Amino acid sequence: MKNFNIIYLISAILLFPACEEVLDVRTSSEWDDADVWHVPEIAEGTLMKAYMSIAQLPDNYSNNFLDAATDNALTNNFNSSVYKVAMGETTTSANPFGNWGTCYEQFQYIHSFLENGLTPNTVYNRTDAKLDSLIKSRLKGEAFFLRAWWGFELLKMYGGKTATGEALGYPIITHYITQDEAKNSTEFRRNTYAECAAQIIRDCDSAIVRLPATYTGEDIVTGATQIGRASKYSAGVLKSRVALYAASPAYQPDEIVKITGMGQYTIVNLAAYQKKWEYAALVADSVLQLSGFGNFTAMTAKNLADAGNTTPADFVFRKFFNSRALETRHFPPFYYGSAQTIPSQNLVDAFPAKNGFPASDPRSAIAPGTPYANRDNRLNLNIYYQGRVFGTTGLPIDVVAGGKDSEEYHPSCSRSGYYLAKFMSSKETLLNPTTATNAMHYNPLLRKSEVFINFAEAANEAWGPKEKGGFPTKFTAYDVIKTVRSSSGGITSTTYLDEMAAGANTFRQLIQDERRIEFTFEDQRYFDMRRWVLKLDEPVYGIVVERATDGTLTYTKKKIEDRRLSNIRDYYSPLPYDEVIKNKNLVNNVGWN
Repeated sequence: MKNFNIIYLISAILLFPACEEVLDVRTSSEWDDADVWHVPEIAEGTLMKAYMSIAQLPDNYSNNFLDAATDNALTNNFNSSVYKVAMGETTTSANPFGNWGTCYEQFQYIHSFLENGLTPNTVYNRTDAKLDSLIKSRLKGEAFFLRAWWGFELLKMYGGKTATGEALGYPIITHYITQDEAKNSTEFRRNTYAECAAQIIRDCDSAIVRLPATYTGEDIVTGATQIGRASKYSAGVLKSRVALYAASPAYQPDEIVKITGMGQYTIVNLAAYQKKWEYAALVADSVLQLSGFGNFTAMTAKNLADAGNTTPADFVFRKFFNSRALETRHFPPFYYGSAQTIPSQNLVDAFPAKNGFPASDPRSAIAPGTPYANRDNRLNLNIYYQGRVFGTTGLPIDVVAGGKDSEEYHPSCSRSGYYLAKFMSSKETLLNPTTATNAMHYNPLLRKSEVFINFAEAANEAWGPKEKGGFPTKFTAYDVIKTVRSSSGGITSTTYLDEMAAGANTFRQLIQDERRIEFTFEDQRYFDMRRWVLKLDEPVYGIVVERATDGTLTYTKKKIEDRRLSNIRDYYSPLPYDEVIKNKNLVNNVGWN
């Protein structure tokens, strides 16, 4: 498989090459800074640490998917971080999702590399000065992308409003922090949310001009052996995401948007608000118009599990792994799994009928006795339900009381009546102790497809469903959602689409629904709910399936879990207690003082 693999750099750090400048053998503790930056493998390894800290597997929240902290899913692991967050157990001293220290550690690696690993002292190609310059340019682009990546990880976790109505982000750091600077922690203050977003976008732009669109061919700098590194496209997708968040209601100061309660906000300055959405739309459009970016691509099950050796074109930044770790955690117990993350009835209800109408609309023609028939294609991509055959040659899922997939069969069976399909191998014998094997998986961290929906969301807020605001954008919001529903969902009728396109408010709801089902289990729903100030305290439901003596099935919705998230503060995370205590200039988010 031709994939850039950072593991080789770890070996390089341990096994120093015999360079002319470094011939003597010394332990790592005997190497001073000058020595380190003379060895290109070690210099590059410093930057690679920022790659390595990005989660490889998609269920990296106590071995659960982040969606289990939303209305999309539940967890069967009551000690997990997602369960604690869903139950409102976050505190200023115990944030289960806290990543403050991790992000700033990555900044240190990145800045150390930017300040030392690109000088004439570090030579990446000793025989060709031009190639050395090209490698340095690419590495510099990667460093800017990684700084943008980790900056956004901080911003989406800690960005929020203060009690006085300011919208703040994190203290922006653009250089290596020395020990003396670190001692003077009161010098650091939270920048505004807008300033943080602008910094991240600048870093993305700096990456875009230095990185190739794709890694192909045999070129030593941009060839296929470098696949997996940051690219022009990945920086563009990240830039689009940041601009979208920066326009969202939860991250505006009170003079633009004021949050008035759970699921409620008031737009105070419509012109300023729409201006931000216009910028986000134009950013997304500029990415869509990058040369070779291509058209919207529907995801398939084979893109994620039982995958081939070629990275799907839609995945512009991804991790890959050949294992059975996901299946061990999320397969049904009948197939030797633990069913940790389980989809909810709330999520199932979000998938429309094939005729385009919501499941709750009588026009959907969804029959009570066959609730999963004639539904959006993405239902099968994401969820195993009653009667659906598990894997390629397995048995049908049976959650009827006493069935092999019911709670009566095993205490770890699904308590919602559903099982996870997305990211799961179709090899139902994968975990069988006598025949256990692995499956190739991809974890898409950034997808081209996201930019299309980002554009639709921003364009609708700025100009409405079918307008372009006088700009030569490639699409309208309506164009994009029509394509997404057709390509991903198999929905060809536009009747309901046209109804919702009557105004921006109704079309917003449709776009939010499309984001929800297009990016299910990809860490999007948790943050989408917060940035849009959606209700976080909706109960989570499952399904009870009963079989009559004649074999007829009845389906009854059942409340499984209440979510204890009812305060405005739940839209934001608290800054780490230790950081706030030692630096009184760090103003915490509203409700977390």
